[in-house]
Amino acid sequence: MNSNYRSFFGMKTEPFRSDLRQDEILETDELKSVKSKFYYATGLGGTALVTGDIGSGKSTALRYAADSLHPSEYRVFYVTATTGPILELYQQIAIEMSIGTLGRSKALMTGFIKKEIIELVDVKKMKVVLIIDEASLLRMEVLSELHTLTQFHRDSKHWLPLILAGQSSLIDKMMYRASAPLASRVVTRSHLEGLDRDGMKQYIEHHLNLAGVSSGIFEESSITAVHQGAGGLLRKANHLARGSLIAAAKQKCQIVTPEHVRLAATEIF
Repeated sequence: MNSNYRSFFGMKTEPFRSDLRQDEILETDELKSVKSKFYYATGLGGTALVTGDIGSGKSTALRYAADSLHPSEYRVFYVTATTGPILELYQQIAIEMSIGTLGRSKALMTGFIKKEIIELVDVKKMKVVLIIDEASLLRMEVLSELHTLTQFHRDSKHWLPLILAGQSSLIDKMMYRASAPLASRVVTRSHLEGLDRDGMKQYIEHHLNLAGVSSGIFEESSITAVHQGAGGLLRKANHLARGSLIAAAKQKCQIVTPEHVRLAATEIF
């Protein structure tokens, strides 16, 4: 079915992909703001928060900002949080740093991770950034201890900028007294809202152009239907727009109508 609808519309690639290169991502004002604040936090060695609803584009924004850092100067480590204990998070970080899961002691794991960071920063003269996606899943006891990983030379060296991304509940967790040591290191915050209707039109046209077809495939009312159905959220908009194209191709229609969007909406949550 996928190849059928792409050939029907004369598309060169899959439309509404999530695996875009950095130069293919639509540079919105929100994205520029996240990138600017990302740079600010990494420059200070502080902590930044990036929040937003599910599918609002947090991971894309992180990738967009991180991929802008020159690999000869920066080492970016990326992990996806779970609801597990802090030792599990440390093991994820250690694996990402290619130092393995060295023991089951928090103290030992912290020591190994810090040793690797010191080697990178003090010896190899690299800059290090740690990104924790889905950070709203982290337990309170993890948030209460996480700041210890960023402390070097009696907390005088800010060698590990920390970028935490998650749903809005992450902000609520940072308000608790137990999270105060970590919250005190936050230097900037970003919150991703859904696109407005004009932004959604630009987004759809951008992705269609990437696929190598005219942006006139969607009727104006169809763009409105995608925007309303997705609530402005990018992931759901991707599913709706792609499903609408499939529905239109199945009916041999060269133009996507609101009815095609409605049919696509019956297939997703």
